[in-house]
Amino acid sequence: MGESNVRVESLTPILRIFDEEKAKQFYLGFLEFQLDWEHRFEVDFPLYMQVSYGPCVIHLSEHHGDCTPGAALRIEVRGIQELHAKLLSKRYNYARPGLETAPWGGLEIRVADPFGNRLTFYQKDGTER
Repeated sequence: MGESNVRVESLTPILRIFDEEKAKQFYLGFLEFQLDWEHRFEVDFPLYMQVSYGPCVIHLSEHHGDCTPGAALRIEVRGIQELHAKLLSKRYNYARPGLETAPWGGLEIRVADPFGNRLTFYQKDGTER
C-alpha cells in the first residue's frame, strides 16, 4: 500500500440552541468562551455562530435542520480545579456543577446548557499540571 496524504485536522461540533440571549449568557458569560462570529442569512432568520475557548471550537445553531438538542460533548482541559472554582464563583442561576472523580481516575465537571446539550470538561489523570 502507498502512503496516504489524507489527514484529519479537527472536529467542530454543532449544538442546537433556541434563544440567542440564553446561549450567549451560558457560553460567553458563564463558560467564558469567546464569540468568534455570527451569521444570519437575513435579519429575521435563525442565528448560526461560532464560539471558542482556546483550541476548543463549537458552532451554535438556531436552524432546526442542523442538529438535534441533547448532544453530549467531552472537552479535555488542564487546570480543572481552577475551572471548577471559577464556575462556582459566578453563581450562575442554572448550574452549580460539581467536581467529580471518574471511575477511571480523572476529574470531571458536567454541565448542561439551557437547550439540553451536555458538556463534560475532564482532566485525564486528576492532577493539576
